[in-house]
Amino acid sequence: MADLSYQPVKHDHDAFLAKARLRPGFGEAYEALALEYALADQMLKARAKAGLTQDVVAERMGTTKSAISRLEAVGRHTPSLATLKRYAAAVGCDLRVQLVPQRPA
Repeated sequence: MADLSYQPVKHDHDAFLAKARLRPGFGEAYEALALEYALADQMLKARAKAGLTQDVVAERMGTTKSAISRLEAVGRHTPSLATLKRYAAAVGCDLRVQLVPQRPA
């Protein structure tokens, strides 16, 4: 049987961003997806805190590891609220959605 214990991959996100920002157009593209990146970051942190692999989350949600991989990736598709609720429950969290008034320019 496969080893399903959580083994995080080391990633220095700040160093990655510093290098990526040197590429033309990266800043604008990254800012356009800021909300999606923030959501993916929260999902990955919640899964890590729960000590779960994508395989375990997939099993809890009744789906596949590849579906979880796509769900945690940015820019591929927009998950439904129902899917986000199931993911949150699978990693032991509640989902909260909040509308925040914009600040005047």
